[in-house]
Amino acid sequence: MGRGRPGPPRPAAVQGTGGSSALSKCSAAARGYIQDRFLRLLVGRQRRRAPLVHRGYYIRARAVDHCVQDFLLKTQSHPRRQILSLGAGFDSLYFRVKDLGLLHHAVVYEVDFPNVARQKAALIKRMKELSALVGDTGGEGVVYEVLCPALGSLGRRQWQTAAGVIACSGEDYKLLGVDLSELSELERALEEAGLDNEIPTLFIAEVVLTYMENNRSDALIQWAAERFSRACFLLYEQMHPGDPFGRVMQQHFIQLNSALRSLAQYPDCGAQQRRFLEKGWTECSVMDMNEFFTYCTPEDEQQRVWALEPFDEFEEWHLKCSHYFVLTASKGMEPSWTPLSSSVPVPHRDGPVWMAGSVTAALCATHSAVSGLRRYGHRSALIKPNVILTTGGFGEEDGQHCRVRSFHVLIKHAGCWKAGCVKMANPDKRWGERLYHTVSCLSSSLALVVGGRTSPSGAGLGMLWLKFPEACSALDPGDITVELESLQPAAEPAASRWRHSTTEVMFQGEQYLFVYGGRSATEPVLGDWCFLHIPDLSCTVIPVEGPVPEGRHSHSACSWKGGVLIAGGLGASEQPLGSVFFLKELERGFQWQTVETHPPLVPRYSHTAHVHGGKLVLVGGVWLHPSSVPGVTVIDLMSGLCLDYTINLEHLEWPLMLHNHSSVFLPDEKELLLIGGGGNCFSFGTHLNPEPVSLSLNNILSSH
Repeated sequence: MGRGRPGPPRPAAVQGTGGSSALSKCSAAARGYIQDRFLRLLVGRQRRRAPLVHRGYYIRARAVDHCVQDFLLKTQSHPRRQILSLGAGFDSLYFRVKDLGLLHHAVVYEVDFPNVARQKAALIKRMKELSALVGDTGGEGVVYEVLCPALGSLGRRQWQTAAGVIACSGEDYKLLGVDLSELSELERALEEAGLDNEIPTLFIAEVVLTYMENNRSDALIQWAAERFSRACFLLYEQMHPGDPFGRVMQQHFIQLNSALRSLAQYPDCGAQQRRFLEKGWTECSVMDMNEFFTYCTPEDEQQRVWALEPFDEFEEWHLKCSHYFVLTASKGMEPSWTPLSSSVPVPHRDGPVWMAGSVTAALCATHSAVSGLRRYGHRSALIKPNVILTTGGFGEEDGQHCRVRSFHVLIKHAGCWKAGCVKMANPDKRWGERLYHTVSCLSSSLALVVGGRTSPSGAGLGMLWLKFPEACSALDPGDITVELESLQPAAEPAASRWRHSTTEVMFQGEQYLFVYGGRSATEPVLGDWCFLHIPDLSCTVIPVEGPVPEGRHSHSACSWKGGVLIAGGLGASEQPLGSVFFLKELERGFQWQTVETHPPLVPRYSHTAHVHGGKLVLVGGVWLHPSSVPGVTVIDLMSGLCLDYTINLEHLEWPLMLHNHSSVFLPDEKELLLIGGGGNCFSFGTHLNPEPVSLSLNNILSSH
């Protein structure tokens, strides 16, 4: 957590990232994600983090502990072994493994900047629970005053050798204050502290090397391979700098004056693996954190984590995990050290998704500001030709981030969109400020809102009528008034959900809304459905045959041939789904049918979808494929041909995040309008797409 120095004045900024990391780990431990009673002693103060941050630091801690304990287990027959933690900061690794009784015949060395090492040494001396584990070291050095600005006064006693390097020393613990980027100085300090080049040694670099210049971090990796006869290396860092999430991530660290130096040269798992093999390591395995959680975390442990607190930020969780990796390398180890192997076969990491072409993104021509569309988890509906209504979501309102109360409209006239907020006829009647609801336009002046939530622990918000004027397409947006009417229909329980879909279907000449899937306050994934009879909103029992699809949320649903096309979604195991189903209308009811695609649809969720001319168009979303992000996918519903297209973003100056967005298809122009999207990007800040974007699909819809 303390970092190697790329050059002045960065050390202080880089050390700040370590303090923030320690606070996040401490918060995750307080909520039960990780078992660590020592963090609170080392960090001092506590600060509550968001569930997304808890999950992120949980998987980081679990990966490191998994590999460390595997090393200690595999080397337990050796008379001596050692762990060297590079940039250890205020990490509690030594105290945890010592407390678990795993440090037999082992010594832990920790290295960080001198001032970080002094601060940590003072904490250890002050805290009896910590100093008791280290043992008596008071005879080694001098006493002087230490003050840590971030953590407060930490005590006045401190160990330090005359050489000024070893800040704290016990029988099986050595804490050294050295700049990692000064390799010769590091080597001398470790030799003085007793590090042995001939015994099994585990190097740990947990978000450390990336802050150093590449030539210095490469030299350190090569030095470890050359100087130690039996060595293992554990690396945890960021990757994928070029996609939208990666751009937000990079910008965050640049603003902290601690840029991620390794990403340009080593942008992905393959590049990092080649790096280690070229620097002298004989074996190297690497996983992104989605793979680690899926294949190296037992199912009962996954379920324990899911149950710890309400959570509804799946997109950002999977994106965060796809932008971090854990790497293990070794040389001279008998038997081989392979902690990233699992009892479940890990699918071979595929190459890039084959792309049939690209679609160019362009800013929409607008007459007025569109700041009201900076939101996610909202819905947009084409309520009339060239009139789009956007409701709900989380975004910017009155200069603040909040659940959005206002409704927004876009009106197209003479090739340009005019944007503005609409008036509410009854503003005192709260509509719930909902996220992840649906809006179904049922007539030229009436739309039905179904479900949605305020918080992940709240119940679904039921149904609501939206009434708007017949002639709104000819009006200025500010002149449009929307009237809200609350409902208490008999089918209310069917609407107590979010991240679901509502699709218009026809049965025996009658109009219904098919409500399918989603989540609720009691069920993390729903696989049920309801047919809402439009005139009275009653739930009608209609027979449905065929194999029932796996329960899902955050899928897409489109009307087609009187039935419904369901694509993708997130399943019960928090894994994206790649299935496509058609709920086909029959004389006596409906039937589920599987739509076979070739090549198979890449599993995804949080996308949007439209049907045009016998083709299903999927837009954006999140998938776990490491090499790219979803663009536009076109499925020919007659042949099953599935083609992926990238979105060309060269005309945009900002990252376009296509999850939690909405999209509207304009059939006459064969144009897609992308509205909003984005989310809370882990601890890197919230990104909201600032403006609507248009995609012309004319070429790809006509080409196959």
